[in-house]
Amino acid sequence: MGQHTRHVRFLWVLLALALIYLGLMAAWHTLTGNRLWDGSIGVVLGLFICSRPAGHAIDLLFAQRGEFRRLTAEPAGLGWLALNLLVLFAGWSVIVIGAMRFAGAE
Repeated sequence: MGQHTRHVRFLWVLLALALIYLGLMAAWHTLTGNRLWDGSIGVVLGLFICSRPAGHAIDLLFAQRGEFRRLTAEPAGLGWLALNLLVLFAGWSVIVIGAMRFAGAE
């Protein structure tokens, strides 16, 4: 799991960005006062947030054969996988909220 540990802090930062966006949208229903900008920010931010865990998933599936088995055998590896899934879900939520704002839905 050596090379994956250096990305844990960045994953936490991405999760924090997602939670900040979702929290602001829940509290104020707008960031800029313009639905188009709010939605655009959400979709782009969500895609950025999802990119790192999606890249890790692709690496595990194709580039690093056998790494998945090794990761699931150790508790730290399972935690890293869980954090990736959590960040992926948070980014997906940001995309959905942003797309709803972009489309004009409440």
